[in-house]
Amino acid sequence: MTDFRIVEEPEILEGSPTPITPASKRLTRGQLVRRRFFRNRGAVVGLIIIGLLVFLALFGGYVLPWRFDQRDTGAYYKPPSVRHWFGTTQAGFDVLAMTIRGLGKSLVIGFLVAIIQTTMAALIGSSAAYIGGWYEKAWLWVIDLMLVLPSFFLIAIVSRGGPRGSYAWLLLVVLLAAFGWQLSARVVRSLSMSVKEREYVAAARFMGLSTPRLLVRHIVPNIASMLIVDVCLGVGYAILGEAGLSYFGYGVQAPDTSLGTLISEGALSTTIAPWIFLAPASLLVLLVMCVNALGDGLRDALDPTSISGGQA
Repeated sequence: MTDFRIVEEPEILEGSPTPITPASKRLTRGQLVRRRFFRNRGAVVGLIIIGLLVFLALFGGYVLPWRFDQRDTGAYYKPPSVRHWFGTTQAGFDVLAMTIRGLGKSLVIGFLVAIIQTTMAALIGSSAAYIGGWYEKAWLWVIDLMLVLPSFFLIAIVSRGGPRGSYAWLLLVVLLAAFGWQLSARVVRSLSMSVKEREYVAAARFMGLSTPRLLVRHIVPNIASMLIVDVCLGVGYAILGEAGLSYFGYGVQAPDTSLGTLISEGALSTTIAPWIFLAPASLLVLLVMCVNALGDGLRDALDPTSISGGQA
């Protein structure tokens, strides 16, 4: 026997407000990106460690008992101790102070190179895609030519014959950036080819907006996600490039120092004084790993099609 039950609907009194189901709050793109980024534990750890390393590079030299150019005449090739936490070099310099100084120099070079080469890639790639014609073909020819050039040897030759002094490392920044934008420019060109066909770009063009302003206001901001990731990954590549050049004596020159310079000096005495090599080498590996983890996390957070960052 079927049991029929009558369900009475709640009585709504006249004049009483109608119950409204609360609508779900819509998140902005920035909130979605932050949520996806902070779900990536590796990227968060990388961001924290990079922040600590930047803080150490900025303020570490003010709290250490030794300066990077201060010599301890009574301590040559001394292992780590209470007086010198990371030991000393063959010339009596404190390894910890020199490592922090080299970390700061490598970070400055890495960030400057990444910003310059990403800016070049954004402007050249977007303008080539938007203008087209002979302008695009000319830049594609330049990109293909520079990709086949032996950039390491060219940078080494030019930097060796360049000026000396406290600001000689700026030439290294210019050379690394000049040979590091080509692949990113190709990616920017491909993305800009689709963006330039959008309705708002056509409307801005019909309103008489000049080409430089149209690129800066409408095309480049719409590929900013890729550019942000490119800057992060470019920092790691630039630091490794500087370290490789400095290792062979073509990068940062004495009396200044960098992580690559310290690794080069420590490699000559690895068997008798391994602490000189291990300190900057370990810091270089840690820094590059954290930068790459941060770049991967930003890529997954900014890409709506990626499933690595989890569901929004």
